[in-house]
Amino acid sequence: MHDPLISALSLCRKAGALVTGFDPVKDSVFTGKARLVLLASDLSPKTAQRVQHFCEDFVECAALPCTMEQLSAVTRKPAGVFAVTDPNLANLCKSKLPKEE
Repeated sequence: MHDPLISALSLCRKAGALVTGFDPVKDSVFTGKARLVLLASDLSPKTAQRVQHFCEDFVECAALPCTMEQLSAVTRKPAGVFAVTDPNLANLCKSKLPKEE
């Protein structure tokens, strides 16, 4: 489990800066509220592609190293698509993502 990342997401949720679920995230991207979009590692490829497509010109989209089940510890219900709406918390989450090889 990726504890620093889970802690950062938990902080976002407590701050009211975590949007959960496909449609709410899509709305937050199109209204300009989303600062970072995150995808669970076990999200279906088709859903991941759809999310990346609607984020394309608006906001950075990153894959999480966590499954929906691991993330449900933060969100209370299974979800695979998340948006962070606070710029500082988005930077915190970005800093906790594993560096790409």
